[in-house]
Amino acid sequence: MNSERNIAVVGLGYVGLPLAVALSKNFPVIGYDRDSQRIAQLREGFDRTNELERQTLEAASIRYSDDSAELTNADIFIVAVPTPVDASNQPDLTALSGATELVGGVVRKGSIVVFESTVYPGVTEDICGPILERVSGLKCGTDILLGYSPERINPGDTVHTVDKIVKIVAGQTTEVAQLLAEIYGSMNGEKIFVAKDIKTAEAAKVIENAQRDINIAFMNEIAQIFGRLDISVYDVLEAANTKWNFLPFTPGLVGGHCIGVDPYYLAHAAKTAGFDPTVLLSGRAINDAMAEYVADRISENLESGSTILVLGLAFKENVPDLRNSKVGDLVARLQTNGHTVFVHDPLVDATEALSEYGIKLCDDLPNNVDCVVGCVAHTAYHDLKFANVLNEGGLIADLKGVWRGAEAMKDFRYWTL
Repeated sequence: MNSERNIAVVGLGYVGLPLAVALSKNFPVIGYDRDSQRIAQLREGFDRTNELERQTLEAASIRYSDDSAELTNADIFIVAVPTPVDASNQPDLTALSGATELVGGVVRKGSIVVFESTVYPGVTEDICGPILERVSGLKCGTDILLGYSPERINPGDTVHTVDKIVKIVAGQTTEVAQLLAEIYGSMNGEKIFVAKDIKTAEAAKVIENAQRDINIAFMNEIAQIFGRLDISVYDVLEAANTKWNFLPFTPGLVGGHCIGVDPYYLAHAAKTAGFDPTVLLSGRAINDAMAEYVADRISENLESGSTILVLGLAFKENVPDLRNSKVGDLVARLQTNGHTVFVHDPLVDATEALSEYGIKLCDDLPNNVDCVVGCVAHTAYHDLKFANVLNEGGLIADLKGVWRGAEAMKDFRYWTL
C-alpha cells in the first residue's frame, strides 16, 4: 500500500496536522495549508497549536506546501478545514467550499476525495460533490469517488489522539469504504467502524457534540437553579457522581470549534427537513447565555467600578485555541456592568486575542484587583497566590471549581457556581 497511495491532507490545523503525521508513518504524505506562515513554522518543526512536539514533527516524513500545484501527484485527498457558523448561527461552508474548489483543480480520474470536516448530513455528496464536478469536469461516483471520515480531535487531549481512537469511515462505494478502512486502520491499529453510507457518518459526527452540548446545558441550568437556592452545583455533583450511572458532566462556558457550533449544523438540517429541533436549540440558548449569567452574578458581589482579573481566554484548559471562546462574552458583559477588566492567558497568542476579541492580554498578573475570575482551568493557575493579586476582602469567582477547599478561601470572599 505504501508505494501505491500518495495522500494529500488539505488543512493543517488541529485536525489535519496530527492526521498527516500519523498517516506519514505508512504513506507518502503532502500537507497543504494556504497559510504560508503556518507552512514555514511546520517546516521548522514548530506547531503553534501545541498538539505535536518538535521531535514528533521533525521525525515525520511530510512534504509541507502552500502551493496547490504540488498536490497533483496525490491519489487520495483528505480535506480537514474548519466549518464554523456565521453571525446568525447558520453553517458557514466558505472554507470547506474553497478547499473543495482547490482539490477540484488538481484531481484526476481515479482520485478519492475524503472529508473530515464536521457537516450536516448531505454536505459531502450534495454540496462538495457538485463543486468537484464543476471545477474538475469529472463525474463523482465514476471518475472520482467521495469518502467521509469525521474528525474526533479533542484539543489538548494526549490520550484520545487520532492514532488511538476509533475512526468512522464511509464511502460512495463499498470498495472506497474498504480502502479507507485499510488506510485509516493502518495508523490506529485497525480500530475502524464502517458506516452504512456517507450521510450516516455525517449524522453520527454531528450528534456526538450535540449530545455533549445538551448535557452541559442541563448542568448550566441546574447551576442557575441551585445558585438561587444558595447551593453549589459542584457540591451537588460531588454527591450525585457516587451513583454508578450518573453522567459526569460539569457546568461552564461552552465554546470551541465543535460543541458550541455543531448543534447549529444539525438544527439547520432539521429545519430544512421541516422539523423544529426544540431540545437542540434550547440547549444552545442556555449555553450561549451562560457568560452573561456568570458576569451578572459576579457583579452582584462587587461594587460598581471594581477592577477584575479574568484568568484564561482560550475555550478550554491547557490549549491556546481561541475559537468561539465565550470568555470574550463574559469580559464584554463585565465591562458593560461598569467594571475595569484585565485578561491574562499564558497560552494564547496576544495578537490573535486582540484581533478576534479586541482584548489586550496582560503580560503579567496585575496587583490589587478587587476580583479574580477563574474562567479557564489552565494548570498554571491551580496554585495561584491570591495575596499577590487580590485586595483585602477581594472576591474569588471560581467558575470551574478549581480552588474549592483551598486555603485562600479563608482569606478572601469566594463564589462559585
